[in-house]
Amino acid sequence: MGAPSRRDALEWAMPESVPVRCPVCRRAHVYTAPAYPCACGTPAAPRLDPAAEPAVAAHRAWEEEWLTVPCAACGRHNHWPRPELGCPCGTVLRVPVTGAPAGGTAAGPAPAPAADPQAPADVPHARAAGHRPADGGSREHGDAGAPGPAGHRPPFQPRTIRTARDAVTAAALYLRWLGYQGIRRADQRPPNGVGLAARGLLAQVDPSVRPAAPRDVECLWLTAMAESARCVHFSLAGHTRAARAGADALGIPLFVLDLAGVPQPVNDPAETLHVMGAPLPERRARDGRA
Repeated sequence: MGAPSRRDALEWAMPESVPVRCPVCRRAHVYTAPAYPCACGTPAAPRLDPAAEPAVAAHRAWEEEWLTVPCAACGRHNHWPRPELGCPCGTVLRVPVTGAPAGGTAAGPAPAPAADPQAPADVPHARAAGHRPADGGSREHGDAGAPGPAGHRPPFQPRTIRTARDAVTAAALYLRWLGYQGIRRADQRPPNGVGLAARGLLAQVDPSVRPAAPRDVECLWLTAMAESARCVHFSLAGHTRAARAGADALGIPLFVLDLAGVPQPVNDPAETLHVMGAPLPERRARDGRA
């Protein structure tokens, strides 16, 4: 079968909405698939299956969180978060998807990459790719040796972002560089993107092509407050002006992930976190002290 046409690619790239009914409480929802950027620049969203019933995500496993879906424009195989919907009753629903567009392969679980000794051990398969370190002398790329309570840190080793999964890995590597340990997937998935958690911290990584909205940062803040944790938000497409204003009022650090894998602080709380690193209790946990 030949390569997909430009029209097929555009149709595949358009986010679609499907009705979803929770099998536990029977609430009806409308779910819209988020669009993620391919390395070629084409935004694409998984194709949803309106005829299939949603499945309850009873158990969380890293490999089950991802889909491998080819880009309809260039054919690259990208790793995107599996579509999920959080119902107000507390049930997490996995929204069914169909196969790839004409000329592609069926969507399926992302293959497990090989282990890397530089990877954060607490985030399964999060690999450091050994790319050039960030510019240690510039504000934009981070003063990797900035003095402060965390002492002198080694240069941050970024990971080039080509897929949504790379964006999550880049954020996890950065959090570990700041001094947070025990980085793992958050128990509760945020409305958009992927949640990460560490001792005293809740992070949200949004690798979609849509700038983060006020609801994204407000939901993150409310969830973190309920867990008595700090929070931080990473976005690949940036934040709306209203989202930045809300984050400033709540003291939420905001970072934009550039394609080199370097988180860029976009507000004062993020600048402070970048320079000071993880707060003292988290650094003590890292060093094995009480």
